[in-house]
Amino acid sequence: MPGILSKHDGNELDTVSDAVDDVNVLKAKVWDSQSEFDSTKDKATFRQYETACDRVKNFYKEQHEKQTVEFNIKARADFNSRKRARMGIWQAMEMLDTLVDESDPDTSLTQIEHLLQTAEAIRRDGKPDWMQVTGLIHDLGKLLHFFGSQGQWDVVGDTFIVGCAFSDKNIYPETFSSNPDFHDPVYSTKYGIYEPNCGLDNVMVSWGHDEYLYHVVKGQSSLPDEALAMIRYHSFYPWHREGAYTHLMNEKDTKALEATRAFNPYDLYSKDDEPCNAETLRPYYEGLIAKFFPPEIDW
Repeated sequence: MPGILSKHDGNELDTVSDAVDDVNVLKAKVWDSQSEFDSTKDKATFRQYETACDRVKNFYKEQHEKQTVEFNIKARADFNSRKRARMGIWQAMEMLDTLVDESDPDTSLTQIEHLLQTAEAIRRDGKPDWMQVTGLIHDLGKLLHFFGSQGQWDVVGDTFIVGCAFSDKNIYPETFSSNPDFHDPVYSTKYGIYEPNCGLDNVMVSWGHDEYLYHVVKGQSSLPDEALAMIRYHSFYPWHREGAYTHLMNEKDTKALEATRAFNPYDLYSKDDEPCNAETLRPYYEGLIAKFFPPEIDW
């Protein structure tokens, strides 16, 4: 009868359905495939801190001296005690456009340029929408610079764990000797105030734009866990690039590490790409933003 599938037709339908399911599985995993946009990049020219200018070296000296356990506790208490602004994602990007990151030896471009370069590199490699949006917003935590920060040292730069011994895998590790925690009988030990394999959710990574933005977006977006890990740990280079602090990781952190490493090439190696035209790209990215964020969020 018309409209009724035969057994043969049903088998074909099952085959097609299985094939679609296989494709969807592959599409879901495409985010963690190796980046291709950077295949011709000279990666040895990035993160050259030994030959960095005095601006960069002075920044890290100040950051390493002042990022203490005491400061980090106060910074988190301050975050939880007040809201700083309410605005949409693109408005936040425009606000950030006046900032040049003093810790970055690889670029002097404004932040909106870096955000668009990162997102466009992810887009060119065919990564999913949520990862493109993650690239677009990953540094918006630098808005802290305008919300009562004490200087760029509590906003930008590589992050590290406070409350236990500072790893020698950090940038300019000798500068931690001026940090009061460096000489503390507890904070200077391998585990410090933490337990083995307690998980990074249970430690304090130095306060800055990564940690701030993670707390801003985790309850105000529909981004997946992989995106939240990319945001929270993308500046945690001693961990995701140098292998430090693994003694504090748990099983969840293994997945977070995979996500952060998949994101890192787009954040780092897109910095020498051609400048992007923000107004030309704006309609496309505002459409993506609307998929994952309400029109305005609390900052």
